[in-house]
Amino acid sequence: MSDAFEREQQNNALLNSLAQKTNALKSVTIDIYDNARNHETIDSTGEVFSSLSTNIKGSASRLTRMAGQGDRVAVLKVAGIVVGTGVGAYLVLGWIF
Repeated sequence: MSDAFEREQQNNALLNSLAQKTNALKSVTIDIYDNARNHETIDSTGEVFSSLSTNIKGSASRLTRMAGQGDRVAVLKVAGIVVGTGVGAYLVLGWIF
């Protein structure tokens, strides 16, 4: 009778060990999934910044062409917008912080 009880205790100990290993494997699998998802976000962010860089370069070249053609009114409008945006950002950030 004590032999069967001892085997039952050994089985319970092995089952607990197996449950712990299964939980550890599940945790590692979830960590791998989360890490892979974060890499997708990083790759997506890189594509967005690449697109933004291309758009800024295009805008800068158009602005350079416009300034080269001598359209002073348009250049003054753009300068006014840039200065106004800068002052507005300064005021808003000064108010927040």
